[in-house]
Amino acid sequence: MEHALMQKTILDPDATRALMPELGATRHPRVWVYRYTDDANGWTLSIATHAEPGSRKLSLGGFRIAPESRTSSPGFTPDREAIGLAMGMEEKVHWSRVIRVGGPLAVRDMQRIVGGKCVLAPTPDARVGQPRDFALLDFAIGCFRDVEASAGIYLTTGQDLGHGVMSDGHTQSLAYLNEHYKGSIHSDTSKPTGEGNFQLLQGMLRGLGCELAGATVGVLGCGNIGMHIVEKLRECGATILAMEARDDRRAELEAMGIRTWGAADKATFLALSMDAVAVNAAGGTLDAAAVQACCANPRLRVVCGSENLVMPDAAGVLALRDAGKLYAPTELGGMMGYLTAVEEYLAHLEGVPFDVQTLFEAAKRLDTAGFEAATRVREGGYRESFEDAVLGLYGDVD
Repeated sequence: MEHALMQKTILDPDATRALMPELGATRHPRVWVYRYTDDANGWTLSIATHAEPGSRKLSLGGFRIAPESRTSSPGFTPDREAIGLAMGMEEKVHWSRVIRVGGPLAVRDMQRIVGGKCVLAPTPDARVGQPRDFALLDFAIGCFRDVEASAGIYLTTGQDLGHGVMSDGHTQSLAYLNEHYKGSIHSDTSKPTGEGNFQLLQGMLRGLGCELAGATVGVLGCGNIGMHIVEKLRECGATILAMEARDDRRAELEAMGIRTWGAADKATFLALSMDAVAVNAAGGTLDAAAVQACCANPRLRVVCGSENLVMPDAAGVLALRDAGKLYAPTELGGMMGYLTAVEEYLAHLEGVPFDVQTLFEAAKRLDTAGFEAATRVREGGYRESFEDAVLGLYGDVD
């Protein structure tokens, strides 16, 4: 199963900042990229991490087999995608430290955890479910092993885009990775992620005096995470509006009595009368036009979610604040997925049982943080952003 690594290129923090200037404005701008290329097959894997070489730190972030929707997007490269996603993962780590949330093992080891991401650009014949998918994963596994051995860091990957049933018709790609590489976690992190997103949304609305039983919530993106939020909202008696690209999923939602809109209807959807919107699509949802639509919606009070790379232009954060909308960074709303992966990884290393229920219990902390920060913003006359309110309440760990 070992795969000959065709070529490895290492980008140091100076090189990554030259490639992604926005890194310089982040809390932790030092990122390394380990780029592996297989020229014969046309595959490139970029591993971005905030872990310094030789630090033995634990680099957390999903393994993304970049879908065609991403590889065909303007300016896409595996390096840039991995760096951008690693930046988001580092923000998730930051927020979990700030509000002190996680399973017992993650909380214990929080200071050695940093953000990272693995992005693989495949050829069409090697995507999961296609004839050469096993060879592609063998290439990735060889890269993972090499980066641990040569860089002196620990790599832990979890669920992300591009995974599913392999070409043999029964093997799950994440199960195959887990079998051959100890750092690959295959637990379903979508439910804890969705739970954290739901708890944060509930707390934010409650802090504004709006109970879910009388609220209308838009769910933008109804994959595994979005559907968990939908189920929780239904249990609370909220009115749900859903925007989803997939025809089959929209049909499923409509069978549940939920009104739906397609991907082309985003402007219409964001103008609907609703109290909150949770964004959980594939990336870039809160572009300039979407931010403007949220700002112009008179009823909308809360914007949150767990979508990666959600806002192409960070100026949207200030626009939402100035419009009196509470915007929770999606890294804050999405942290429970990474916390699930690290908890499972550490449990297996130490030979102790892993109980995913500890993450659902931990997620309740996001309800508390959402409520307290929203209350502070409301009582302060909306002069403070939600993010600043969280930092004001709990302190900045950096």
